[in-house]
Amino acid sequence: MTTSRPLWQGRVLAVLGILLCAFSLRSAVASLSPLFDHVAADFPLSSAVVGLIGTAPPVCFAVFGLLTPLFERRLGLERVTVIALIAIAAGLVLRGFSVDAITLLLSTALIFAGVGMGNILLPPLVKKHFPDRLGLMMTLYTTAMALSTFIPPLVAVPVADAAGWRVSLAMWGVFALAGSIPWVLMLLRGRTDGVSAPVTREAAHSRVDDEDAEASDPAALVTGPIAVAPANSRVFARLVRLPLAWAIAVVFGTSSTMAYISFAWLPTILVDRVGVTASVAGLLLSLFAFMGLPASLLVPLLVVRFQATRPLFFVAVACGIVGLAGLILLPSIALVGLWVALFGIVGVLFPLALVLISVRARTPETAVALSSFVQSAGYIGAAAFPILLGIVHDRTGDWLLPLLIIGAVLVVAVPFGLIAGRRQTIEDAWERRHGRW
Repeated sequence: MTTSRPLWQGRVLAVLGILLCAFSLRSAVASLSPLFDHVAADFPLSSAVVGLIGTAPPVCFAVFGLLTPLFERRLGLERVTVIALIAIAAGLVLRGFSVDAITLLLSTALIFAGVGMGNILLPPLVKKHFPDRLGLMMTLYTTAMALSTFIPPLVAVPVADAAGWRVSLAMWGVFALAGSIPWVLMLLRGRTDGVSAPVTREAAHSRVDDEDAEASDPAALVTGPIAVAPANSRVFARLVRLPLAWAIAVVFGTSSTMAYISFAWLPTILVDRVGVTASVAGLLLSLFAFMGLPASLLVPLLVVRFQATRPLFFVAVACGIVGLAGLILLPSIALVGLWVALFGIVGVLFPLALVLISVRARTPETAVALSSFVQSAGYIGAAAFPILLGIVHDRTGDWLLPLLIIGAVLVVAVPFGLIAGRRQTIEDAWERRHGRW
């Protein structure tokens, strides 16, 4: 069992590296869409290019979600993290120097390639370096991601008005570059072995049997012993055969779908259906993103300490459906803030899915493979829905059917949330079905 020690003791660089990396993953996504009008003033942006830029994140996340475990096996978690952060920083700076729609699209693809790798690496990095502080560290890093989701839309336009859209886009690269420094220093010092020594295969399969010890150490309760090992194709192949892995992927995919649908279309829906101004729609989009902040603070601790996966899942889905129902049945300016806030509670699903990636795996080896599988499958699904809703809206001329489709996605996810809430690891699920892991 892992012995708990102060969060900062001997791990200052790991804390800083994880938090700065987490902040860079969302700021890179959220900083562009508020500035399309500013960019279009310098060179034309067709609706096709804007659509490709909106689809690029989940597509890149899915592709590099599959490739990242291969890189990690050869180079290690920390080295691949450095590569990912440098790619993000370079892409953000290059995006600020875009001269046409093609260079804007290519630099955006480079950014999201790095973000796709970072998405996969963060859960196993937390599990490797903070097995004794899993809930707290997951809370800190998901909070950093939530902050970097709603801050960029708020400051992007004022900065662009004052210093130009190029500065507004490129400035976020500072955080990605800063995030690479702690990992480089750790690699130079040889401090990337994690807080636990590697254990034997037999130890990795052992279970924590002392109930009193489990109660005093929630991280050990839900993760089991920690082994530091790279992912391999055998582990990944087994995940495809496990309903638990698919259930977590659907939870993550539902979260991603809600996020990318909202960032692509929510302002337009609010303008067209409710009648708010474009500036108010932007503020409401920030409100939607802001609702993920309290979730990031509470969800990891509630899951790790109280095993509250299913209650959190159903609260998120129920609130999302109520918010959508309000936009469908009572689309008034007086109530739109309430409906957007309720719909924003679906943001609970994102930190919930990330925590499940860590707590449903015994070792970093499995966590890397599970992270790759879950996020790749989830992002593939998320990539289709923004385009699908746009096509449906063009065909019907109204947002009613697209809103119903969004609600249907939440309803379909319900049985998968039940499965994901089972208190077992991926290894447990395999051993019950197929024998020894």
